[in-house]
Amino acid sequence: MNGASLLNSSTAQTRFASALPKLFRSTNSLRICDSASPKRLCRSIAAPSSVQLPLYPSQTHRISSRSMRCAASGDSAKSRQMAAKDGDDTRLARISSAIRVIPDFPKPGILFQDITTLLLDPRAFKDSIDLFVERYKDKNISVVAGIEARGFIFGPPIALAIGAKFVPMRKPKKLPGEVISEEYSLEYGTDVMEMHVGAVQAGERALIVDDLIATGGTLCAAIRLLERVGVDVVECACVIELPELKGRDRLGDNPLFVLISG
Repeated sequence: MNGASLLNSSTAQTRFASALPKLFRSTNSLRICDSASPKRLCRSIAAPSSVQLPLYPSQTHRISSRSMRCAASGDSAKSRQMAAKDGDDTRLARISSAIRVIPDFPKPGILFQDITTLLLDPRAFKDSIDLFVERYKDKNISVVAGIEARGFIFGPPIALAIGAKFVPMRKPKKLPGEVISEEYSLEYGTDVMEMHVGAVQAGERALIVDDLIATGGTLCAAIRLLERVGVDVVECACVIELPELKGRDRLGDNPLFVLISG
């Protein structure tokens, strides 16, 4: 994800705070693209109170516009869970010490949370996977959805360990088949997240995985994308949280579990 950073300067923090209300506009349409087409033809389908969207040759799924939102809400005990509450677990300290912080990257005033050094430490990397697996192994999760790109690192080993399939949530024009997409707002402009049509089915239970939550925009887009096709999002899971950017609040009642606070 692009937000793997901590805003260090007061000017940058003020700019982010003023931009947050603009980050999470809900969408009222579905955008389906055929990436196999030479011109990558897309079509939009309006979504009022409900709409029938064909997902598979013999199946349709009713989508409610209510499930297409990822909005801030009141304080929710269900949504506020963190591995760090188990203060006696030495694995958390090992994970935290293995993550390198690089100042002024990718631009001045930003402290970049670099998880590549965690990957160089097999014990700390295994600790991070084990903590997630211990939490989700008995939650009847059938889908682990990993957000490009670092969600692809943590998601597959979690999926294998709990007996779930792994579904990549990708940037535009990266998936070869027919896709369903979700546009979401960034600080400046917009971006799009895509998933293969048919990768998940209505009624499945999903875990969304990424390395870090900053403003929460990417996780919100992943939640909306999965809920639009009838998937029950059980929880979002990240290694690192940057609490001063209040991404957890942006998720509303959608629960979030993190290992450490950056």
